[in-house]
Amino acid sequence: MVATPQKIEQTPSETFVSAHAESRVAVLLMGYGEVESYEDFANYNEQALNLLTAKFAPVPTWVYPPLAKLLAMFDLHEWQHQHGDFISPHNAIFEQQRAGIETRLQEKWGDRIKVFKAFNFCAPFLPEQVLEQVQAEGFDKLLIYPLLVVDSIFTSGIAVEQVNKALAQTFTGTEHWVKGTRYIPSFYNEPEYIDLMARMVEDKIRTDLAVAHLPSQTGIVLMNHGCPHKAKGFTSGIDESQALYERVRERLINRYPLISVGWLNHQTPLIEWTQPNAELAAKNLIDLGATALVFMPIGFATENHETLLDVDHIIHGLRRRHPEVTYVQMPCVNDHPDFLQMAANWADGQIAALLAEEALAVNPELAIALAQSYADHAHHGHAHGHGHDHGHAHGHDHGHAHAHGHDHAQEPGHAHRPDQAEHRPNHAHAAPGSAAHEHEHSHTH
Repeated sequence: MVATPQKIEQTPSETFVSAHAESRVAVLLMGYGEVESYEDFANYNEQALNLLTAKFAPVPTWVYPPLAKLLAMFDLHEWQHQHGDFISPHNAIFEQQRAGIETRLQEKWGDRIKVFKAFNFCAPFLPEQVLEQVQAEGFDKLLIYPLLVVDSIFTSGIAVEQVNKALAQTFTGTEHWVKGTRYIPSFYNEPEYIDLMARMVEDKIRTDLAVAHLPSQTGIVLMNHGCPHKAKGFTSGIDESQALYERVRERLINRYPLISVGWLNHQTPLIEWTQPNAELAAKNLIDLGATALVFMPIGFATENHETLLDVDHIIHGLRRRHPEVTYVQMPCVNDHPDFLQMAANWADGQIAALLAEEALAVNPELAIALAQSYADHAHHGHAHGHGHDHGHAHGHDHGHAHAHGHDHAQEPGHAHRPDQAEHRPNHAHAAPGSAAHEHEHSHTH
């Protein structure tokens, strides 16, 4: 990677005016997407199996196509028959989010930025399709922005995976068209988002429930997306999801003591998922005296079939057993004006940095040669480091300090880097013929 330095003379208040006045930033707002035609179920499921299930379930890939068709039959039954020809509003809401964020960003940046939407599983908005459009429209810098609350291999991780694959496919010539990238992995710990979650719950209780239910009898299920405990070494999202729950709980617990996390799991055989699931969490709160229950999706920014159908199914089952309890199903933040503003604000600093940074000049064709160069260098260094004459008949200490500095500290929030343990062999061999070498080989009889 070769950077072309440019001197930037701006004052701090003018840092968004880059020396590269022609640079334009494409904000790639990414979400899952959901099918809008029942005919697409099998294709959607197969993509999800390849990108998601393969990260945690021991299922051979040849099973995916027939399994995807089988799952499509269950989806069709649920959406069409159980829920009256249900069509997910996810894609329409995501477009409202995209447009709202773009409007707010363009108030400052004008046409130097544009927000593009990309869906992990839905054509014609797959990342490779959208990035072709980004390139065609003349954007040269990219902000990868999964609009997903928590960073994990199942959210931001697959977004980066797909973007990297698409960037490799769109390269032609001797220099990549992308001159800079930035990334927003999650926003689970953003104070504005946490406050909005708590405020939405409090407002709903005050307007709908307070007249008939004491605060101590008002149960709150704060719903996160379920996570498998093991994900083949990847980060599954449990830590950030739990941290999000704890932060929202802190805002509410002094007024409403009956609060539980509730995980919306995909129950699959042989896989251990996060607990308590949302249904069990609700049952526990009822056992503790809850006469009203609020189901609030804190781990989802955009409405989808899980926050709608799965939660509706849970409430339906609970109501049969406990008809005396009041059940309230809350929406996601969706296109809430406060959320759109904060989402734009989170992108603003990254856009400023991209426009201020010098353009990168990257030729991916050099990657293989560079890898080989490093491999040759490492091999040469290894051979040189072990080229001592060990022909001494006496048993002596060669002073080889094989202190392998294994650093197992990992950053839990970066799911796309599964193993950050560094192996640093520290072979402290003295050069042959040196005084230090002679000292190392001093004989002890």
